[in-house]
Amino acid sequence: MWIDAHQHFWRLVDRAGQWPPAQLAAIYRDFMPEDLQPLMADAKIDGTVLVQTMETDADTRFMLELADKSLFILGVVGWTDLKSPDAPAAIARLAQTPKLKGFRPMLQDIADDRWINDPALKPAVAAMIEQGLVFDALVLPRHLEPLLDFARRSTRLPIVIDHCAKPLIAEGRFVDWYARMKALAELPNVHCKLSGLLTEAGDQKPAAVRPYAETVLDLFGPERVIWGSDWPVLRLAGEYQAWLTQCLDIVPPEHHGAVFGGNAVRFYNLDVVRF
Repeated sequence: MWIDAHQHFWRLVDRAGQWPPAQLAAIYRDFMPEDLQPLMADAKIDGTVLVQTMETDADTRFMLELADKSLFILGVVGWTDLKSPDAPAAIARLAQTPKLKGFRPMLQDIADDRWINDPALKPAVAAMIEQGLVFDALVLPRHLEPLLDFARRSTRLPIVIDHCAKPLIAEGRFVDWYARMKALAELPNVHCKLSGLLTEAGDQKPAAVRPYAETVLDLFGPERVIWGSDWPVLRLAGEYQAWLTQCLDIVPPEHHGAVFGGNAVRFYNLDVVRF
């Protein structure tokens, strides 16, 4: 199966005062399953992982309801307050929904870069491990050092770095990003999503993402790299099929089955048999 391991749905009515702003016309509208399905069909993508975009319990409920109605949504990465005293109970309750696969705090938007190293997270992490859930790390390069500390302490928690940690491609910044990603890649519980790079390239040509994508493949190996579209955010920089085609060209053909499907199925424990 071919899996898009990172996509979003949203309704503007639910997002008053939230991103995206109206100036981002390409993504300032509702995006629902019927909008993505034709693109998936053309690209021969079989299923997806739906990822949160707001720090609300309502957004998680919205995604789980969509997943219940849409067979192609194989997994949901939701949100809950991981530092709440009630976090373990909330995690256990949400884990009873089979398609709930993990959680994602929006680290890139949190003022404290070291938020992830707060001991208050320990009960939630223990609960995620107990429930067999994963951790999506939405980070910027400046968060990689705190993420490394977190990952070293949480060796039983599967972690995936979203969007290759959003390297500063448009600014040509590579060295610091590389060094920190290399350290993270040495931990076997850490994976990386091949997603979001076109958006980070800014006005540069799509070819500018290739060194970053190839570096991720080299550091993490084809068994720990997971492809995602980041649609509809992708619309700010490119189109669904074009991004998939670019990545198919970057990843050696012998690794297509893993990077474009098998790794996502294994990491998120997706139920593809029933699908």
